[in-house]
Amino acid sequence: MSWLTGGAVFEYLKIVEQRILEAQRRGEFDNLAHAGKPLVFEDENVPEDLRMAYKILKNSGYLPPEVELRKEIRRMEDMLCRMEDGEDKYRAMKKLNLLVARLNAGRSGHAAFDAPEHYEEKLVARFGRK
Repeated sequence: MSWLTGGAVFEYLKIVEQRILEAQRRGEFDNLAHAGKPLVFEDENVPEDLRMAYKILKNSGYLPPEVELRKEIRRMEDMLCRMEDGEDKYRAMKKLNLLVARLNAGRSGHAAFDAPEHYEEKLVARFGRK
């Protein structure tokens, strides 16, 4: 809006607001997808200071390694929930632990913000061998 100066900016914004209110009264926003539902933000796990940059990168078809890694961790967790106990589940759990360790190693912040690992003791208790 650099072409608008002084009072022109105010008038422009006033017109925009007026048109939005008129469209609301006509019900033009009533049938929008997800109307009345809370917004779901895909980037909750991304630090606030990086969200805009990550969004720009995502819109251009690129996801930062940390976001890709988090997506892969979620996929692995979902897959593990559906797997039956056995060797395959044990190997998948080890892979999940590796992914979480890689994610945590790449973080530059307090350890309290690290993703939780799925510990070996839980695996041993679940599968009954060491």
